[in-house]
Amino acid sequence: MNVRQLDISRRSIALAAALIGTVSLAIGAHAALNMRALDAAKAVTTDQVAGSVGQTSRLALVIGNGHYPDANAPLTQSINDARALSSTLRKNGFDVDMVEDASKDDMVRAVNRLKSRIKRDTVVMLFFGGYGVQAGRESYMLPVDAVIWKESDVRRQGVSIESVLDMMKQQGAKAKLVVVDASRRNPYERRFRSYSHGLAPIGTPDNALILSSASPGKVVDDGKGEHSTLVSELLNNLNSQSQGSAESVFNKTRVAISRASEGDQVPTVSSSLLEDVSFNEAGG
Repeated sequence: MNVRQLDISRRSIALAAALIGTVSLAIGAHAALNMRALDAAKAVTTDQVAGSVGQTSRLALVIGNGHYPDANAPLTQSINDARALSSTLRKNGFDVDMVEDASKDDMVRAVNRLKSRIKRDTVVMLFFGGYGVQAGRESYMLPVDAVIWKESDVRRQGVSIESVLDMMKQQGAKAKLVVVDASRRNPYERRFRSYSHGLAPIGTPDNALILSSASPGKVVDDGKGEHSTLVSELLNNLNSQSQGSAESVFNKTRVAISRASEGDQVPTVSSSLLEDVSFNEAGG
């Protein structure tokens, strides 16, 4: 081997070594970047889990039905009530799904949306304002497209309040809050051979709180204000600085309405709560 060949071999070895070193550095840098990305992903996941621990989701389905074709006039208060209550609940930390003038399909879809989002730590609220009818000892929320001629039509075309409560229970909701403002004299009553006024007593499952605008079997007339008597007083208590627990809010609402009406309208409060629940997010 001559000197020239030896120089070429030495240069080849040096180039090969440099190339190997460059490849090694690139592999090392790529591995370091992957480790950083993995660490960052772990940090984000940890933060998300840590942020979710201890948080209780708060969901509300608010339905305001006002324009019933069979009624002599629309229930303007129901729409106003749904909008005002939705706004107040959102300020109190609830994720609200509001539906106005809902058909049967609209109501079923809304209940199914609620069902899909309920977890075991969820506080769930249902509000219905509109016409309600009792049939077969159950209370039904009536959609605006209901065609009612007999009691069986109520069961077929209405949405049972008890069925929604059962769904909340089956989904494992932490607490179930219900406000029903539907004890109105409805436009279908003369079509029934046998008819019971007002709503039936609403069964209360475990850890539930229910407020109805009147005693079972009673009907109340809408006032002339922007909101119904029930919702007007409920909003006052929800917006109070000394709001207290949800059960306290419902009881204060019941007492205030009963006193103001001199006993003509006595809302019903049914509770099976096993722990304090507050409408205000900061209050628990």
